[in-house]
Amino acid sequence: MTLYSVYERQDHAPSVVPDRFSWFAALLPPVYALAHGLWLLLAGWVLAVAAVVALGWFGGGDAAFWAYVLIATLIGFEGGTFHRRALRHRGWQHAGDYFATEPDLAIVEALKRK
Repeated sequence: MTLYSVYERQDHAPSVVPDRFSWFAALLPPVYALAHGLWLLLAGWVLAVAAVVALGWFGGGDAAFWAYVLIATLIGFEGGTFHRRALRHRGWQHAGDYFATEPDLAIVEALKRK
């Protein structure tokens, strides 16, 4: 079971964001940011990669590699949080958090309680 946050907006289908580790966000952070319109995450990722490159010059390749792995893991754990904040910023209303096995079942639960 996964905890899903359901967001609603007039004239739009509900949006569901899972609260779990996102492999997509961890393995391809810039693509994840572009796919969800997370421009601040993309800008932060670019700055973090620039810092990792600088660390590689001064601290060595191993330190740069592990710093990048740490940053990617953090983005994987917090990808859902970035997505939820972006939805709220765009005017979506939080309809609740629901435990479900699939995102569609979380939407059904949200519509039942409406």
